[in-house]
Amino acid sequence: MSLQVHQFPCRSDNYGFLAHEPEQGLTACIDTPDADAINAGLEQKGWRLTHILNTHHHGDHTGANLPLKERWGCTIVGAANDAERIPGIDVRVADGDSYAFGYLSAEVFEVPGHTTGHIAYYFASENIAFVGDTLFALGCGRLFEGTPEMMWNSLQKLMALPDETVIYCAHEYTQANAEFAITVEPGNTQLVARMKEIEALRVQDLPTVPTTIGLERATNPFVRPMSEDLQATIGLSGADLVSVFAETRKRKDNF
Repeated sequence: MSLQVHQFPCRSDNYGFLAHEPEQGLTACIDTPDADAINAGLEQKGWRLTHILNTHHHGDHTGANLPLKERWGCTIVGAANDAERIPGIDVRVADGDSYAFGYLSAEVFEVPGHTTGHIAYYFASENIAFVGDTLFALGCGRLFEGTPEMMWNSLQKLMALPDETVIYCAHEYTQANAEFAITVEPGNTQLVARMKEIEALRVQDLPTVPTTIGLERATNPFVRPMSEDLQATIGLSGADLVSVFAETRKRKDNF
């Protein structure tokens, strides 16, 4: 069996994702950035919306929960520890839970840092994870509510997934992330090569999402605080990994 994923741009830089389980005809949207774009995607694919899988409470991820629920009668799934900020939530899930989606199952990871109630959904049988704003292609989410240690621990959970895991992140930030990444790890030849690929895609207005765990592990500075090149560039050679991560995040905030 294969989870079918339909990806489409919406808002200024968000991506919407529809995940379809064909055996039982279930379709989930991962977050709800834009009701019109989601409904258009459903019409294009001929799918009926049965679920909303929310990653976190921000308006560009939950803003269309209620109108979509009103139209489709879908089930809204979200973090138990942030339920009061997830509009229309029906099912509360926590770290280590498995959520049955037809014949498939999504493992729930609590990955706080960007927000305190952020979760990710990992379909192990499909090698697919929906990570919201925790991990981006060549980036990670801003620490609006969490601490550097919290976010580093969350990223470590995701980096423990197999290299081939396909990562669907929620924004097209990759080119800007690449421009920053090369400033803190200029000696990373894989990063230099990836930058060229990203530029070629974006000049054609093509997406750089999804990515993979293996690609991020090799090129994303936010999961590479152990890199001697990166440590030396930011003046923290031999420092603990959380401190290196925190300084990298601070520099990106001010980039």
